[in-house]
Amino acid sequence: MKIDEFHKAIARGEISPLYYFHGDEPYLMERAVKRLMEFVVAPDFRDFNLDVFYGNECKGDEVASVAQTLPMFAEWRMVLVKRAGDLSQAALEILASCIADPPPTTCLVFVGEKLDQRKKFFLEMKKKGELVECKRPYENQLGAFIREEARGLGKRVEPAAADMLVYLVGNNLGELTTQLEKVALFVGQRETISVEDVRGIVSDTKVESVFDLTNALGERDLGKALRSLATILRDGEAPLMLLAMIARHFRQLWRVRDLMAQKTPQQDMSRLSGVNPYFLKGVMAQARNFTAAELRKVFENLYATDLALKGGGAKRPALTVERLVMDVCGIGPK
Repeated sequence: MKIDEFHKAIARGEISPLYYFHGDEPYLMERAVKRLMEFVVAPDFRDFNLDVFYGNECKGDEVASVAQTLPMFAEWRMVLVKRAGDLSQAALEILASCIADPPPTTCLVFVGEKLDQRKKFFLEMKKKGELVECKRPYENQLGAFIREEARGLGKRVEPAAADMLVYLVGNNLGELTTQLEKVALFVGQRETISVEDVRGIVSDTKVESVFDLTNALGERDLGKALRSLATILRDGEAPLMLLAMIARHFRQLWRVRDLMAQKTPQQDMSRLSGVNPYFLKGVMAQARNFTAAELRKVFENLYATDLALKGGGAKRPALTVERLVMDVCGIGPK
């Protein structure tokens, strides 16, 4: 079951006695569990009907015993096991018997990053309950996520503003939501969130410097690029994350350059390249700064830098990234 299917089922009032939430996006798992909890256990009765365990601390018989307990003054009891990936094999075997015949008045919920569907526990869970995947969305899905979050705040987000928020914050859904809430408070009664609103509120985050760095590289402005890089590294940004953002920017430049060479109409260029119209003119201007051979050389340098950072050959990662910046701007050795 996908996470959106879970939310649709909850909206229809369809509750399973068993859930296992798994995936690489903790924000989606936390929000799904919270919504399930709100539906299953009334706040006034949570002291009686909500039990929380941690997989690295509990035993299988403890969880199974509580799951068999009838709820008090309510229809449901909820038993939540966090860090379920840390449950021992012995605990999983005990719980496999429990979930093979789940208590009808208990909603037993597990939260963990990964699962092994070869194990009896997960085979029984798949038969009797729901395995809910909480997968981190792809970059092209983040705009829809932001628009949905904004609707919940009573706001509408301009497409370019959503793109700007993703560019500045990245794909961390929790941080995206936090920053969007800040912007929504800033605009007050105004219904629409603009690019200027996002830049004004989110610009203090360290990711703003990444935005400045990639633009400086596209403009081949070495001084500006080195200043931005110094700020980013001083704030403790991971070099590999930084490298990924640079590579993303140059993929866009290369795609736009190819479309320009094909004399693609500007209104189609945005759609085909995935660059929002708000940013397209700037990207086009930067694309003109590089020949195809130079862009190929940029990606050779990106690949070499990636190998150096991952392989441990770069004893001083900051200098390795600085060398990349100099090469991209055309200053380093050929």
